[in-house]
Amino acid sequence: MRPAVRSTLRAALAAACAGAVLLTAPAPAQAADPPRPVRVEVEIPGPEHGGEAGSGHVLVPAAGPAPAAPRPSPPARAADGRVTKMIDNGPTADRLDVVVVGDGYTADQLDGFHADARAKWAEVEAVEPYATYRSLFNVWTVDAVSAQSGVSGDPDPGAVRDTALGSHFWCEDIERLLCVDQPKVDAYVARVPEADLVIVLANSAKYGGAGYNEPSPTLGYEGISTASAGHPKSGQVAIHETGHSLGKLADEYFYPGVPDYERYTGPEPTDPNTSTLDAVRMKEQGAKWYRWLGETSPDGGTVGTYEGGGYYATGLNRPTDNSLMRILGKPFNLPGVEAMIAGFHRHANVVTPLTPTGRTLRLGHTARASVPDLATGDGRRIEVRWYLDGRELRRFAGRTEVRVAELWLFDLRGHKLSVTARDRTDSVRDPALARTLTSTATWDVRL
Repeated sequence: MRPAVRSTLRAALAAACAGAVLLTAPAPAQAADPPRPVRVEVEIPGPEHGGEAGSGHVLVPAAGPAPAAPRPSPPARAADGRVTKMIDNGPTADRLDVVVVGDGYTADQLDGFHADARAKWAEVEAVEPYATYRSLFNVWTVDAVSAQSGVSGDPDPGAVRDTALGSHFWCEDIERLLCVDQPKVDAYVARVPEADLVIVLANSAKYGGAGYNEPSPTLGYEGISTASAGHPKSGQVAIHETGHSLGKLADEYFYPGVPDYERYTGPEPTDPNTSTLDAVRMKEQGAKWYRWLGETSPDGGTVGTYEGGGYYATGLNRPTDNSLMRILGKPFNLPGVEAMIAGFHRHANVVTPLTPTGRTLRLGHTARASVPDLATGDGRRIEVRWYLDGRELRRFAGRTEVRVAELWLFDLRGHKLSVTARDRTDSVRDPALARTLTSTATWDVRL
């Protein structure tokens, strides 16, 4: 019998017994049971000296232990919560905003936190498709001042430190599982407007991390990745977790010989990178990653249907043998790259109006916009086109500014001038996803 069922039966029996007592005599006052702690699901990173990117999921308390903290010094109070825009690629409304918060850094170690944040983000943006689309990201740091340096559980379970975010190894008795106090993290993240993704860096060289991949219902960010600032594999753990939060990708690893995971028998998953279909049926049905079948993938080999994925040894297939969603240190496979690019564009726009769109432009005005550069080796750029009342002005293609005088208006009516930027990348083959890689800005114009 499951514990939840046992608890329900116990509660029902207790209620029945309480009712029987009330029939004969008033019951003595009872103190209310303390509320059960909220638990959230996190992904466990794979073993330090193994290849697999993860080891499944576990429920952990959302809030961590709350040690009695000494009163912080005035310099610590002044530094705590300070926000810095580490990488500025444009306004938050048009960029994917990543917030990096450190834990286990004392007031005099904040310079080290900033250096760690720069180094860890450099690891992230070295991986495709982050490398190509790095200009779509803003990266913020928030200084969380801890009373003690380091984090709990390093080097062993007996090490307990008073830190701002309650980071601790040995979460749920799993040494490499690095959990945080999520409400405390949120209190710092809330200082940054429109956060889309959160990374918590622990001041530690011990291997570990965790993936909190449920979107925040209050702040709206897609997830939290925790990582050790000083371990060389921790950046890969964080990137793998963004595959879940931004790409909505499933894990591609599996558990051979583990009961209940021998064979998947459920319906077709919604994840873009696992399927019950083999290559023949996938192509016949035009489903999942059929457009990529037979193509050479960055993680090695060709795209096909490889048995095992989503934790099941059989019954589910994955696109390639060893992508980053299965093995740390590997790239995303082609379907994964496509999903990640679509995830980037859910949060970032590829056109930013520099001329305000809320006022009518007249003859002497100019409509200006900015379009991010892509870090591609072939010189590919975002496609820019201009339209007047829905009709394309081909002579302005590629430009980022147009004077109203160039529109050749000959009447006093109001008109709509718009600029559309499209990311025409060969890395996105799904037409439905390709249509999402477009942004538009529109102005009212009149003579």
